Amino acid sequence: MYIAASFLAGLVFGLGLIVAGMANPAKVLGFLDLAGAWDPTLALVMVGAIAVGSGAFALMRNKTRTLLGAPVLLPGTSRIDRRLVVGSTLFGVGWGLVGICPGPALVLVGYALPKGLVFFGAMIAGMGVFECFERKREPVTA
Repeated sequence: MYIAASFLAGLVFGLGLIVAGMANPAKVLGFLDLAGAWDPTLALVMVGAIAVGSGAFALMRNKTRTLLGAPVLLPGTSRIDRRLVVGSTLFGVGWGLVGICPGPALVLVGYALPKGLVFFGAMIAGMGVFECFERKREPVTA
């Protein structure tokens, strides 16, 4: 049941990206182009996502299990550190250069578009590099 629910959630997310046009890198770059013909569509999608996400987090705030019985796994820290700043900067620069982030990358892979396939390969390579650094890092004690 958990796998089916995960598949359904991913399917709905992917369809939402397609319907909203967020799988189109040109549309995303239009949002990021404040000096040119700015396209506010992505801002509206973000506001909708924040509203839905905020409601879900509020609903699950005091819960330990999801409706399907899986444990609720929320971040254990809200500290802003160097790793967070560097990671989000790299994410933002990559997103701004090509107009693709991980969700739309999966949609573009599904379309077998070369730009999406190259981005997906680079994303997987970046995850591999991160894992190499994580394994070398000493464990953090509380």
